[in-house]
Amino acid sequence: MTDPHVASHEQEVAGRPSTGLLSRINAPVARVGMYLSVTGLLVIVTIVFYQVFGRYVLNSSPTWTENLALVLILYVTLIGAAVGVRDAGHIGMDSLLVMLPDNVREKIELVIHVLVAVFGVAMAYNGWILGASVGTVKIPNLGLPEVIRYVPLIASGVLIVSFSIEHIIALLRGEEVVPSWN
Repeated sequence: MTDPHVASHEQEVAGRPSTGLLSRINAPVARVGMYLSVTGLLVIVTIVFYQVFGRYVLNSSPTWTENLALVLILYVTLIGAAVGVRDAGHIGMDSLLVMLPDNVREKIELVIHVLVAVFGVAMAYNGWILGASVGTVKIPNLGLPEVIRYVPLIASGVLIVSFSIEHIIALLRGEEVVPSWN
């Protein structure tokens, strides 16, 4: 039988917003990442509109638009995915976890966040290796170095690791990471 004072203290601590240093750093970083992703998406729409306008109205399609849109898609999706990790916007199996006892659920959540952090390390490491392997190659029609395609992979991996560590610390403290849009 559990002590009612301990149980009430655990209920008070659980769900308390995380106020640690990492949360104070990660929340604005995630918010900026969201704004950049939305801005990038608007730029992609503008570029594609310009390409269609050039092709069908001016009868002279710009050659650089497709490659730039493809590069921007990498930034939008990878940075957006990292923000999704922090703000728990990714697809999860919450319905199964909710049915488990709290202590089992918290252990599984810890394992999930550790695995996501390992995935982030693999993203950053492999993005670095791939970027280094194409550092001297130029993107056709843009003249930019091919390595810019791998920068978002590295950045997203680093952000995913940081956001996962924030979740792990919050879980161990019995706190909750508040989404950056709140």
